[in-house]
Amino acid sequence: MTTSSDVIEDAPKAPDDPSMPSATLGGEQKRSLEQITLLLFIIVPFLAVLAAVPLAWGWGVSWLDLGLLVLMYFLGCHGITIGFHRYFTHGSFKARRPLRIALAIAGSMAVEGPLVRWVADHRKHHKYSDADGDPHSPWRFGETVPALMKGLWWAHIGWMFDEEQTPQEKYAPDLIKDPAIRRISRDFIFWAMFSLAIPPLVGGLVTMSWWGAFTAFFWGSLVRVCLLHHVTWSINSICHAVGKRPFRSRDRSGNVWWLAVLSCGESWHNLHHADPTSARHGVERGQIDSSARLIRWFEMFGWAYDVRWPSRSRIDSRRNTDEGGSPRGKEPVKAA
Repeated sequence: MTTSSDVIEDAPKAPDDPSMPSATLGGEQKRSLEQITLLLFIIVPFLAVLAAVPLAWGWGVSWLDLGLLVLMYFLGCHGITIGFHRYFTHGSFKARRPLRIALAIAGSMAVEGPLVRWVADHRKHHKYSDADGDPHSPWRFGETVPALMKGLWWAHIGWMFDEEQTPQEKYAPDLIKDPAIRRISRDFIFWAMFSLAIPPLVGGLVTMSWWGAFTAFFWGSLVRVCLLHHVTWSINSICHAVGKRPFRSRDRSGNVWWLAVLSCGESWHNLHHADPTSARHGVERGQIDSSARLIRWFEMFGWAYDVRWPSRSRIDSRRNTDEGGSPRGKEPVKAA
C-alpha cells in the first residue's frame, strides 16, 4: 500500500529565468487553452442534463425521480469515496466488520467495477502517478492541446479498455485474503443490478404505474450512474490537469473546487496526493468534504476507529514553499 513517504516529493519547478519571456507568455496562453478545453469537456454534458429537466418536467421527470437520483447518487458516491478509496485503498481508518461490509456493498452499487480491481488500479495509480506506469494519466501523450485532449479521453474513459490489467495479487493481496470482501467483489454484477433495480421498484410502487417505474429508472438509475461515473472519472482527468496545487506532490494533482460537492470531497486532490492516507481531503476552511464528515460520524458511533485525521503541523509541513502558511498548532483537523 502506498504510504505518505512514497509521494511527498518536491514538485518540478518551472524555470524562472527572466531571459525566457516565452515561458511565461506561452505558458499563460497554453494554460488558457487547457482551461477552455477542460470546461468544454466536463461542463457541456452536465448542462445538457440540466437542460433536460425543465424540458421533461411534468411528463418525463418528477420530484420522486429527482429524489431517487440524489439519494442513490450520494449513496454510491460515498461508497466509493469513503469505502473503496479512503478505507480499502489507503487505510485512512479502521472499520468494524459491519461497516466494512456495508462500505464494500455501497461502493459496488456505484457500478464502477469490482472492489478488488478498483483498489488495485488505484494503488498502482498512486505508485506511478502521472509517470510511466500510471493507468490513467491525462499527460500520457504530451502537453499540447491535441495531446491533452487525447490524454483527457484516455484518463477519463479510454484506460478502462486497455488490455493491460493491473495484477490484483500484487496490489490488493489484503483484500483477496478476506473471504467476505472477495465474494462481494466477485458478485459485483449482482450488486450493480440491485442498484439499478431500486429506483424503478420504488417509482413503480409509489406511483402504481409502469410509467413511474420507467421515469424512475431513467433518472434514478441511468442518469444517476452516468453522472457519478463522469464525476469519478473527472478526478482522474480534470484533477490531474488543472487546479490549485498548494501542497507538495510528485505529480500534477490539483484542487478543483467546483467538483467538491458532487465528488463528496474527492476533488481536493492535491492534498490527497501529498498525504494519501489522510481521512480528510478538504483540509482548509470552507473546503467541503462530506466524506470526511461521515467518517467523523462513524467514529463518534464507534463504527470507525484509528482515524488518520491530519494535524495542522502535518498539513503545513506539506505546503509548497511559495504558498506560505505558518504552523498553527498540532490539533487534529477533523471534519468541518
